[in-house]
Amino acid sequence: MIADGLFLLSKLSWLLLRPNTLALTLATIGMLGLWRRREWARWPALLGMGWFLLIAATPLATWLTWPLENRFSRPSTPPAQVDGVVVLGGAVDQALTYARGLPSLNGAAERMTEAVALAWRYPAARVVFTGGSPSPLGDAMTEAAVAARVFSDLGLPPGRVLLESQARNTHENATLSRVIAAPRPGETWLLITSASHMPRAMGVFRGAGWGEIIAWPVNYSTGVSHFSGYDMPFPARLGQAEWALREYIGMAAYWLMGRSPALFPAP
Repeated sequence: MIADGLFLLSKLSWLLLRPNTLALTLATIGMLGLWRRREWARWPALLGMGWFLLIAATPLATWLTWPLENRFSRPSTPPAQVDGVVVLGGAVDQALTYARGLPSLNGAAERMTEAVALAWRYPAARVVFTGGSPSPLGDAMTEAAVAARVFSDLGLPPGRVLLESQARNTHENATLSRVIAAPRPGETWLLITSASHMPRAMGVFRGAGWGEIIAWPVNYSTGVSHFSGYDMPFPARLGQAEWALREYIGMAAYWLMGRSPALFPAP
């Protein structure tokens, strides 16, 4: 019951306070106030418009994302033996899959393709996919159901993949997948998720008792130049900045709740 309440609270809080929505709300309030010649209105207008101008005129989205994506890197020499691979949900689109009848992936599709590549590279490794329905209202399909179809279409036999279909957030990904995988001391496990999500995921997996699971980041969104972000359209940069801030907030929340042993997990 407590877990359900925290899940709903986190979703509602983010819905109301996500930076782009909050900036647009402040800008709108400010503009309406200025139209009615209210002196106070310049402050919400400046704050709201200032956010959008910062994203448009500076590499702020890249600067926010770099510390996340550069925190963990793959081993310089891949492990000789891998006992299992954990793939976090977030790469499939349940609504489109249900509506069109075809497995649909989003911009994090590398989570799925890299899992298949690793499955063929390490034939004895178990592949665990974890993902339920991240929507508070539920979905017609779980992420795991879509993932099963994607992996099958990419040639993985059903027996190679263990599916966890109840997790709604990263904490539940870690705890519920550990029950299914039952990792033993001394085993080598890889964790696949987007590079910007990897610090939070590694902290939570360590807190859930996974031990020295190895980060295997994919789906990078930044280059190595300060100007690489300008190649992205403005809406994409807005989304990138908002995602980065969400990760920082998520890491702080998990640390405060005792679900992660470090505020900013490191290798």
